[in-house]
Parts: sequence; C-alpha cells; structure tokens
Amino acid sequence: MSTLPGFLSVRVLRGVNLANRDAKGSDPYVVLNLDGQKLKTSVMKKTVNPVWNEDLTLAVMDASAPIKLEVFDKDTFSKDDRMGDAEFDIEALMQIIKMDLEDIRSGTVVRTVRPDKHCCLADESHIIWQDGQVVQDILLKLRNVDTGVVHFQLKWVHIPGVADRRS
Repeated sequence: MSTLPGFLSVRVLRGVNLANRDAKGSDPYVVLNLDGQKLKTSVMKKTVNPVWNEDLTLAVMDASAPIKLEVFDKDTFSKDDRMGDAEFDIEALMQIIKMDLEDIRSGTVVRTVRPDKHCCLADESHIIWQDGQVVQDILLKLRNVDTGVVHFQLKWVHIPGVADRRS
C-alpha cells in the first residue's frame, strides 16, 4: 500500500499501572521505533503512573510497518529494566487520511478500531476528524509484563508543498 509522504505526531500522554521495577518506584520512559527511527520520551521519576504529555514525530514511509513501543525503567548503575512492550499499526489511520473529509463536522468519529488477539489495543480506538486533522486516541496494553497501559494520541502532519495522492 502506498502512503502519503508525511509525518505522524505521536503524543505520548501517560502510563497507567506500569510495573514497579525498583524499591523506590520506577523511573519510566517510552521508546518508539518505526522503520529504523528511534525516539524516546523524558524519564519520569518515581512513578508507575507517569504523565509525559510529550510529542514525538515519526516520518512515515511505509503505512504497513508497525510502530513498536517499549517502556523502560531508567537505572543509574545498571542496564535499564524493561517494563513491557507493544506494537500497533497505522494502516486504518492512513486509509482515513486518504479520504476527503473537509465536509465532515469536527468531532465526527470516522472509524473505530477494535481490539483483537493480533493487536495490543486495551480498548476501542476512535479515529476522529477534529479541527481539520485526523486524530486517533489509543490505549495499548503492554506485553511481556503483568500490568501496564500506555495512552497516546496520533495526528497526521502533511508535508507542505507535497500534493496529496488520493486513491
């Protein structure tokens, strides 16, 4: 599937009930990976319910490539501890981006992505047309760990001067 050239703004909002990795509480941060790009949030000190509210921007070349998310506990004197991982695909979001949504009322749910055994969604995820942008809120349940959910929001960022290729 070809994609529109552009960027995906990932706002990492918060973590909920993350695994406790240290006696004094975890110091979590999130790492996002897409097509060789690796971005990370700042470290939140001594909490298993961090609020990052940070924007990370990924260049999207292949809409079928999943975005991998990992959560780590920052350690000073040893290797950072894993606090779980998840992955999600953006194909549904990319399909909506190719549509002409200009005549739709802001706040309209354009599509709902439901959890299944092949994805890490903790709940339904709505793709919404909001103030002229396609926005998707996602809650991901972390794998390879007993507990933890990461909440983030995706927004598509068009590259100015590049014509849309609508299908």
